[in-house]
Amino acid sequence: MTTWPRDSHHAAAYVTPAGADWLASASACPRSVHALWAQRPTMPVTLPCGTVFDVVSMDALFGRRVVSRLWTDGPGTGPVATGRGRVQLFAAPGAARRLSALLGWEEWAASAPPLLCYGWGDAVTVPPPYPEETPAAATGRWLVAPDVRRPWLPGPEALLWACVRAARAASQLLGRTTVTSTPAVFPG
Repeated sequence: MTTWPRDSHHAAAYVTPAGADWLASASACPRSVHALWAQRPTMPVTLPCGTVFDVVSMDALFGRRVVSRLWTDGPGTGPVATGRGRVQLFAAPGAARRLSALLGWEEWAASAPPLLCYGWGDAVTVPPPYPEETPAAATGRWLVAPDVRRPWLPGPEALLWACVRAARAASQLLGRTTVTSTPAVFPG
């Protein structure tokens, strides 16, 4: 298992060759993905979820709070992308389905922005290995780029744990009653 640095200053800003191998491995034709990126390294691609990774997409503000919780108080994150007002957390395969079920049981779910969970049978557009130089590139960018062939990916319990804490913090900032339920499983 690869461990991630606790300091976001050490997180990869660009996809490394090993990270590109990992992303491309999600495709039925990894060599085609590599060929596309060799010709156009600033081109985003659409990749299937469910075998190599799942993706949990959330509102940008809430997503940044979740990422902050994962880095500050939790196990860290795997790759994280942002674009079009959303944060995409790459998660362990199967996490999307399980997280959806766990969210249904939590009483705080109504106080959090909706999460979009992409798993088996879904596909997501991932940012390019090297972002365009324009400040407002519409293709998105990596907050934590894949930099190893087998990155650590959070499971549903770690994501639920971070979402509960982010929802609590948001409720406190808005002066609402805090959520008092605790998640059934803590990341370990």
